[in-house]
Amino acid sequence: MYARREILRLGALGGAAAAGVAALPSRGLCHGSYAESYYGSQASVGGSLQAAVRQVAVHNLHTGESLETIYFDNGAYVPDALAAMNHVLRDFRTGDVHFMDPRVFDLLHTLSTTVESREPFQIISGYRSPHTNEMLHEASSGVASNSYHMRGMAIDVRLPDVQLAHLHKAALALQRGGVGYYPTSDFIHVDVGPVRHWG
Repeated sequence: MYARREILRLGALGGAAAAGVAALPSRGLCHGSYAESYYGSQASVGGSLQAAVRQVAVHNLHTGESLETIYFDNGAYVPDALAAMNHVLRDFRTGDVHFMDPRVFDLLHTLSTTVESREPFQIISGYRSPHTNEMLHEASSGVASNSYHMRGMAIDVRLPDVQLAHLHKAALALQRGGVGYYPTSDFIHVDVGPVRHWG
């Protein structure tokens, strides 16, 4: 089903969810191949990205799915792992699966390493379909109409073993893209767009 380097844990949805992820490889491999050709083997971008192996662990609070995977190995992104991450980070309202920019995973990998977390990222929002984003934008001025979530370039997260203020400070220090701070809702937004911050 997956490369042996990948560890998949799907919590509350069990076998049905695993079957859903297993149905993705043809689509996921296409996107994974794109990622590999576009980004190549960027093993020396900086910081922990110099590591030969990069992994990330996430828990989607809306679906109950958890995934811990090695998504970069032997100098390249792992297509099956990217496909599995795309699925777990789908728009939970519509079920739409979208290509997530692998730099988002690199950002999470570096952030987790920086704050020395031992827990998976809790996912508040990954990919958002245009329909979902429009709905949220109409309900809140805090949701951008042209959100990077719609491009698969943003994610809203928290870590259960790291204070949100510390996680926010670490994300700002990385200077990898946008960082939003939402202490009332207990999450930070990170994206791989231009470097900026708010909140």
